[in-house]
Amino acid sequence: MDWIQTYTGRQFFPLNPRAGDIDIADIAHALSLQCRFNGHCRCFYSVAEHSVRVSQVAPAKHALWGLLHDAAEAYLTDLPRPVKSQLPWFSEQEDKLLDVLMRHFGLTMPPEGMPTEVKMADDTLLATEARDLMATPPAPWKLNATPLPDRIEPWTAEVAEQRFLERFAQLRKR
Repeated sequence: MDWIQTYTGRQFFPLNPRAGDIDIADIAHALSLQCRFNGHCRCFYSVAEHSVRVSQVAPAKHALWGLLHDAAEAYLTDLPRPVKSQLPWFSEQEDKLLDVLMRHFGLTMPPEGMPTEVKMADDTLLATEARDLMATPPAPWKLNATPLPDRIEPWTAEVAEQRFLERFAQLRKR
């Protein structure tokens, strides 16, 4: 089988994505049920919540990009950075899917990948999440970002899905 069934019942081909098969409801729902850090955080913290927070930290002109920066994970799932870095084929498929997703939502995929401003916002959230959601690290994470001053209080999956969709609607109006 070369397709997956999405939350809304669509047939989606993750390795041969078609823009017409993309639904923001599928993305919001799937990301709201996926736990960051491969589930190794102290409590459930969804990729959807992470994405909303990245969109709030990113500059306004990149806020929608920030919200959707992990959207490919709704269809491909995520791999931890040390694993993904060893699997170039997976990264190529993820980039291909992300390009289709971004174009579908009226954004462009720069040749170098994610815009620098979004990467910086993502790293800021990573540093904040490491501080607030993970156990004391056995070794330094070597992050090049400063955590946000406010602490993260994770949302439920249902709240994360709702806030993701609300943020999407808000950003689309701009």
